[in-house]
Amino acid sequence: MASVLWFQGGACSGNTMSFLNAEEPSVVDLIVDFGLEVLWHPSLGLELGDQAQKIFRDCASGERPLDIFVFEGTVIEGPDGSGRYDMFAERPMKDWVTELANAASVVVAIGDCACWGGIPATEPNPSDSTGMQFHKRNRGGFLGADWKSKSGLPIINIPGCPAHPDWITQILVALATGRAGDIELDELHRPQTFFKSFTQTGCTRVQFFDYKQSTMAFGEGTRTGCLFYEFGCRGPMTHSPCNRILWNRQSSKTRAGMPCTGCTEPEFPFFDLAPGTVFKTQKVSGTIPKEVPEGTDHLTYMAQAAAARVAAPRWSKEDMFVV
Repeated sequence: MASVLWFQGGACSGNTMSFLNAEEPSVVDLIVDFGLEVLWHPSLGLELGDQAQKIFRDCASGERPLDIFVFEGTVIEGPDGSGRYDMFAERPMKDWVTELANAASVVVAIGDCACWGGIPATEPNPSDSTGMQFHKRNRGGFLGADWKSKSGLPIINIPGCPAHPDWITQILVALATGRAGDIELDELHRPQTFFKSFTQTGCTRVQFFDYKQSTMAFGEGTRTGCLFYEFGCRGPMTHSPCNRILWNRQSSKTRAGMPCTGCTEPEFPFFDLAPGTVFKTQKVSGTIPKEVPEGTDHLTYMAQAAAARVAAPRWSKEDMFVV
């Protein structure tokens, strides 16, 4: 039986709520079918006060084995490195993070805040917030670039704002059943099984993207046009399976007519965009998107886009109903 301890750091609770909505597998499946022992969780833990603190202290000291330490929320180091902006169980949260991460066999960061600092780490960052092992896209973060858990793994990052519940539970199943070695991580420590493809993969608007046909108004909803060219959709550049593993088994941002905001990338939330351009695609020379899909360049993309528009069939210019 694998044991897991879940802590909630600064400015975040969305991933806790997301986790409780998992379906494949569900939280009940984790416990009943896969033998996960939840030592403590912000919403599931029954222990309070001294009883909860004893669990934390026993895990930190090694008296109680800790297989998986899950952390969500940013690590707050302010003011002046003391961490006292975020107190938990009579100590700065950052001190608990240090001890529990070093005691655990595997450490998992859930959500943008834990992975790269998220919204709190956006400049001017008055709370001195950072991620577990990255600060935005820069390696290091709170624990340092070279830190590894007892199992020899770096922090396993499952980003998102929030992260999809099934991404979380499926990785926990792999860890709990001794298959940590099967989890191949990308350069940002994200499991490639989820984050090798792009949000665009499976998007119902991809045919409009291929022929460079644009949605010109939000009111067009799920019916026609690509949101990338006019409304700042980051689907072609964002690594996530949001259109492969649907939210609530039903939909995704792009299927609902909402641009992808790139919430699984360190640049979220928009600190790299000019003011007023969150839902507006920045362009070069008024026509070519400032950011182009990964693996291409502006010159190649310009040529491909021109050819695609010339070759666009009639249906790509017409309204298309999508359930």
